[in-house]
Amino acid sequence: MEMINHPEHYNAGAIEVIDVIEDWELDFHLGNAIKYIARAEHKGKYKEDIKKAIWYLNRKLEILDKEV
Repeated sequence: MEMINHPEHYNAGAIEVIDVIEDWELDFHLGNAIKYIARAEHKGKYKEDIKKAIWYLNRKLEILDKEV
């Protein structure tokens, strides 16, 4: 069960990313960006995860641009 609920790359610091996302009430796109940034150094796919975070941020910007 630990690999499902608490894999090593989820617990690199004192606070789990999901707790930050929920506490800050981040939406899907921002939550995923934070998730990929926070875990990037711990999964062995640093550059790929940073690119994923950027993808989610760009997607969020596209949504915001449509709202204006």
